[in-house]
Amino acid sequence: MSATFRPSPISEGRPFYLAIVAGLACAFVIGKTLPSTMDAVSAIIEPLCANSISSGPAQDVVEPISSHALPNVPGKRVTIVRVFYGPGGFTRAHRHSGSVTAYVTKGEIRSQLAGGPVETFGVGQSFFEPPGAVHLVSANASNTEPAELIAVFVADEGAQLTTFVD
Repeated sequence: MSATFRPSPISEGRPFYLAIVAGLACAFVIGKTLPSTMDAVSAIIEPLCANSISSGPAQDVVEPISSHALPNVPGKRVTIVRVFYGPGGFTRAHRHSGSVTAYVTKGEIRSQLAGGPVETFGVGQSFFEPPGAVHLVSANASNTEPAELIAVFVADEGAQLTTFVD
């Protein structure tokens, strides 16, 4: 009689259990470090957008998402922000130091660049602002529902992203 080796059910499941433990450990580490990482990103982005944070009514908010130097374009940085407009919310006339592409994620946004018509953009639509263009109208098209957009800036490293126009 020859004896054959048969692994126990416990040793067969060990890689699975180790993967679960490793996943939980990674989640714990990410959960502990993510807030400080987001604080660091916010500290970099906030001075660049400082003028736009309190531009309209109190429920209008600019929230930094990320900012990264573009390694293949020396001296340029891409910055992404989320802009929340409460009902009837707006940002007063302004310009940006770099190119901006905005993508509407909630509600409808009214927008007008100097020399152009007032346009309304809905969820899934986007618009572009060339560097230095005066953005005369940037507003929630609704007085009863919130609106939101994601703005992607490409600008010189260290440039102030938004400057208000009087």
